[in-house]
Amino acid sequence: MNSPFSDYIVYVDESGDHGLNSIDSSYPIFVLVFCVFKKTDYVSTVVPLIQEFKLKHFGHDQVVLHETDIRRDRGSFAFLKSRQLKADFLNELTSIIQQSPFTLISSVIDKQRYRQKHQLAENPYHIGLRFGLERIFFCLRQQVSLTHIVVEQRGKVEDDELELEFRRICAGDNYLRKPLPFQLVFADKKSNSAGLQLADLVARPIGLHYLRPEQANRAFEIVNEKFYTNARGDKHGYGLKCYP
Repeated sequence: MNSPFSDYIVYVDESGDHGLNSIDSSYPIFVLVFCVFKKTDYVSTVVPLIQEFKLKHFGHDQVVLHETDIRRDRGSFAFLKSRQLKADFLNELTSIIQQSPFTLISSVIDKQRYRQKHQLAENPYHIGLRFGLERIFFCLRQQVSLTHIVVEQRGKVEDDELELEFRRICAGDNYLRKPLPFQLVFADKKSNSAGLQLADLVARPIGLHYLRPEQANRAFEIVNEKFYTNARGDKHGYGLKCYP
């Protein structure tokens, strides 16, 4: 019996604040990433890589790999005070990202420039969501079954707004003007999801590359190879979009 679900699953995360009223001058952008996994690859390769890494470094697998906590040596990552220890830890994580088979779609919104250009500015999260869902549809155009899009909960008001916008986009408010076969799934903030953790880890390197493209950024070099490309091989037209 055929499954009603597609062969793929998508995990979404962000970097930066999507608000436009108060913009952080040190990180004035909002990044939204979509990591598209083939389910067989996710189960056989991605999850084991993450589990093995956690068991090696923590002795158990209940730690959630959160980029901000790792960067600030906070919580379970307080042991990363040694520069060499942290470098080795980050190199291992980067290697896991490199070994993990997934396709990356991302949008970067320069909030200051966007706000100056648009008098009636749209929520940057909604901009990124529409862009991502349209590209996922093209990426998975051979899939007619239902694909689940997993996002992290942010709060009732924001989640309700996101779900409404998601339903609107999938109902036809998109570039194609056609229904999209996607379903939104909210995950608890403490969810120990390998897919969400990988999405979290790749978001900030993309943002830093946009802000400082000349600066060495090994993590971006790795994720840059995973961007979705269109039929012409143009990855920046689809995989990485900067607004405006």
